[in-house]
Amino acid sequence: MPIFGTDGVRGLANGPLTADLALSLAQATAVVLGQGRTAEARRAAGKRLSAVVARDPRVSGEFLSAAVEAGLASSGVDVYDAGVLPTPAAAFLIADIDADFGVMVSASHNPAPDNGIKIFATGGVKLPDVVEQRIERAMDGPKLLPTGAAVGRIRRFADAEDRYVVHLLGSLPHRLDGLHVVLDCAHGAASGVSPETFKDAGARVTVIGADPDGVNINDGVGSTHLDVLAKAVVEYGADVGIAHDGDADRCLAVDANGTIVDGDQIMAILAVSMKSRGRLADDTLVATVMSNLGLHRAMSDHGIRVETTGVGDRYVLERMNEGGFSLGGEQSGHVIMSEFATTGDGVLTGLHLVAEMARTGKTLAELASIMTVYPQVLVNVRGVDRTRAGSDEVVQDAVARASAELGLSGRVLLRPSGTEEMVRVMVEAGSEDDARRHADVLADVVRERLAL
Repeated sequence: MPIFGTDGVRGLANGPLTADLALSLAQATAVVLGQGRTAEARRAAGKRLSAVVARDPRVSGEFLSAAVEAGLASSGVDVYDAGVLPTPAAAFLIADIDADFGVMVSASHNPAPDNGIKIFATGGVKLPDVVEQRIERAMDGPKLLPTGAAVGRIRRFADAEDRYVVHLLGSLPHRLDGLHVVLDCAHGAASGVSPETFKDAGARVTVIGADPDGVNINDGVGSTHLDVLAKAVVEYGADVGIAHDGDADRCLAVDANGTIVDGDQIMAILAVSMKSRGRLADDTLVATVMSNLGLHRAMSDHGIRVETTGVGDRYVLERMNEGGFSLGGEQSGHVIMSEFATTGDGVLTGLHLVAEMARTGKTLAELASIMTVYPQVLVNVRGVDRTRAGSDEVVQDAVARASAELGLSGRVLLRPSGTEEMVRVMVEAGSEDDARRHADVLADVVRERLAL
């Protein structure tokens, strides 16, 4: 059974995700990634393989990162232990010190009992499926077990956070002076670095959700619980609120009135800003099929083309790399600015969003008004044959009728789950009632026609 999911290996710590599994996975990673051309060239030049390892603050990350580091060092890889840092910081550091690869121990927005292992290749890029499959196979094969001086060393990466902060500050087109920002760090990996960076950039900062104790990560705070941030922004009279998830690879926002600004709206703001400054490659934004119809309309109004991918930031990144595009992301707040990052970076995104407020002198509500958010209803229809969703004539006729009735004022999407016997029915329309009505009708048709 495959152990890699859509974003690394994830599961209940000490359930399916054990120290033994982490160690074996690290050893297999050393075997597979140590066979690449870059790694071979390093060895030919007498250099040792190296890797960056970081984690979020959940308690299980302590033993899992220790197991990962033991697996790498036992395979002859020198390890730079960066401690608690965001996932995008780990990706940046791999490239910054020219390490051969890196590992992030985190379960992102999941609750504290879960954990995960994400592997990045040279340059801090995510692994393609084929490489993950090779690592899985290598877990049952021979390991690299050097002896004596050839074993790897484990060193504390003392200036890891400083390097990342300097990088973030260097990316900014404008300082944040005069703006009051509330940061919700989800008791996660951004708890130290995000407040520090926003303050260094000139903002007045109020911090919530930045007291990690190993078990409170994402617990009622962060990007999955925006009501807490919205209340704080209004209470403190702040200009804007920024919310991270546990590993800080995503960013959502709240305006001064407590209104949520989602990933689509953030991308719209950044895309228009980047185009005006000549930084939006080919005047193109990459988004997933789940992005709101309002994003497409807003981008069209501003002469920006939208390239659409499947759901998942890895697919967004693949298309960005293929086309040489500079901005992409998801409604959930994974925003990739490829000029400065190889993956979604919530701290970077938040900084650039607030910088646009400072640059233009506009409120976040004014900036977000460039996009009208269409009501979106999502129904998960379970217990159905997902493989027939695209071929059943009755289902497709129902989709066609709903699409025709909505016309240019709405959109219909049927998306089979990749892991469950489930079909997701998503409808956008000019009103919540219309979206709900069409979604419920389509869900009934799917349920009746595709029932197992």
